[in-house]
Amino acid sequence: MQCPKCSFIYSHGTTECQRCGIIFQKYHNCQDEKPATAALPEIQTETATGIGEFLAELFCYVKPEINPLIFAGRMLFFLVIFIWGLKFIFTPLDSNYTMQSFWHLVNLPFHEAGHIFFRPFGRVMTSLGGSLAQLLMPVVCLAVFLIKTRDTFAASFALWWTGENFMDLAPYINDARSLTLPLLGGNTGRTSPYGFHDWEFILKETGLIRYDHILANMSHMIGTVVMICAMVWGGYLLFKQYKNLDLKNDT
Repeated sequence: MQCPKCSFIYSHGTTECQRCGIIFQKYHNCQDEKPATAALPEIQTETATGIGEFLAELFCYVKPEINPLIFAGRMLFFLVIFIWGLKFIFTPLDSNYTMQSFWHLVNLPFHEAGHIFFRPFGRVMTSLGGSLAQLLMPVVCLAVFLIKTRDTFAASFALWWTGENFMDLAPYINDARSLTLPLLGGNTGRTSPYGFHDWEFILKETGLIRYDHILANMSHMIGTVVMICAMVWGGYLLFKQYKNLDLKNDT
């Protein structure tokens, strides 16, 4: 018989090659395991492809037929939030533009409801709950649009709204020490009892009051990044819908 490695001729019943020293049984076992090992990259590639297809279907789905009137309305709506988004992004934090905008009035009911919802979890969480609730509301809408209604364009707007909420919180956080912003009822943090100004109370109770400006700028930066991602996402979805309109018109 012949050694599979060095081709040395050996007699039947020999377990080890006298020339190269390999043990025949171990050698054949290793050869048998190689096909299974070689198949692993293919399995991993198929898994990665499956995940990629799932994410593409989840975030980039558009209906095969788009009503031209609906598409025109979405284009107009996108143009409005795009220009408005740029205004939010490029207006300095110190200007307090976000808390003076219409969207602050939209966020305010969710903010106040959050104080009630988180009240059982203690005083700090009660104060923080307002900010958490106004961030969670657009995130919930985002999940519903993606999973329940499969309206990816509406989901992109919910992401835009999430970014706007981060920006909306930034001036409030930034005011934790200066306490000059007007609050509900017309008072400011200086003329209100301790605890009325959410972020003054949160940062003092947690020992982070000296970081108020840093945290405010971080919130504004997160909002900027999220809003840009939302606008890119929404623009891409409209481009896909436009291509569907072209295909429909050609037929």
